[in-house]
Amino acid sequence: MNLIIDIGNSSSKIAFFEGKELVHVAVEEGCALKTLFELCQVYPVNSGIIASVVNLSEAAIEQVNQINIPIIWLNKETKLPVINLYRTPETLGADRIAAVIAANEQYPGRDILVIDAGTAITFEFIDAKGQYHGGNISPGVEVRFKALNHYTGKLPLVASEGELPLLGHNTDTAIRAGVLKGIEYEIQGYITTLKRKYPDLLVFLTGGNHFSFDTSLKNVIFADTFLVLKGLNRILNYNNGEN
Repeated sequence: MNLIIDIGNSSSKIAFFEGKELVHVAVEEGCALKTLFELCQVYPVNSGIIASVVNLSEAAIEQVNQINIPIIWLNKETKLPVINLYRTPETLGADRIAAVIAANEQYPGRDILVIDAGTAITFEFIDAKGQYHGGNISPGVEVRFKALNHYTGKLPLVASEGELPLLGHNTDTAIRAGVLKGIEYEIQGYITTLKRKYPDLLVFLTGGNHFSFDTSLKNVIFADTFLVLKGLNRILNYNNGEN
């Protein structure tokens, strides 16, 4: 069984895979990995991979050492099952490359755009030959709302839930429509532009934020929230000599 650990700025995901099948996912606040050893008693593992955006504490490292299995610490030297054309692989977020690797595994031989909407919105492109070209990073929903409130003197902090007209008729709806419709048009713009060059483009939409725009667009797929974990699992299997 494989152990997959994805550590973000505020929370950590600990997942267990049998081959390519996700068996269990646990989410804990912070990056201390307090439940890791206990979970590994329930789900015996043979190898693991860790992707982290933060430096782990001594307590977290001790948790990892306790399980005593071969661990891959994902970095620019890690072998990948796709061709990485990113010019600065040392700065490439693990979640970005893992998401496209998972999408490529599900739909090999396709041109794919992966859009992941979380704290940031990322746009990642991998072509039909399995070449990751890179992508773009844009502010997420909450970041945009907070920025309008923080960097202006009078604009209020508006919630994403609520009335959403095409054109705002008061300040709250003007901000909400400006942010959410702006993201909608931004996403549609990327899809339209890439489809000119890649007519059969497949689009993955994933992440913590819901998409409210027209989902009848051809070849649009709503990916599950575990896309990054599945990508990390594929990287681990690849490094273990499995397809």
